[in-house]
Amino acid sequence: MEKQLIVKLTKNFEDFAQNKDGVEFWFARDLQNLLGYNRWENFIQVIEKAKESGKNAGSGVPDHFRDVKKMIPLGKGAEREIEDFMLTRYACYLIAQNGDPRKEEIAFAQSYFAIQTRKQELVEQRITL
Repeated sequence: MEKQLIVKLTKNFEDFAQNKDGVEFWFARDLQNLLGYNRWENFIQVIEKAKESGKNAGSGVPDHFRDVKKMIPLGKGAEREIEDFMLTRYACYLIAQNGDPRKEEIAFAQSYFAIQTRKQELVEQRITL
């Protein structure tokens, strides 16, 4: 993968981060596009697999995949309610791990989270020394 693409994808992911009450999160509908999924119906299947993975790992799924509703604009000033999720970084990681690895964006995300995990391990090692 080209270095320019890596920089762009990293920046895009970090730029979509939100913060509420000191908790960092991403909206699933934003992540969907960042990870190369055009249809919500396909992406929701990945989210469900990620939830199952988190559940099997013993993590509190509701803490990482918070159901929310959003209003989106339609024509002539109308709005429609849609489902979305507030996702923690851990939820984003699980989604990347359960996504389609043939998608360049998913392959990048899998590498990104592996590298971020290793960086954190090294920081924690230095702190304990």
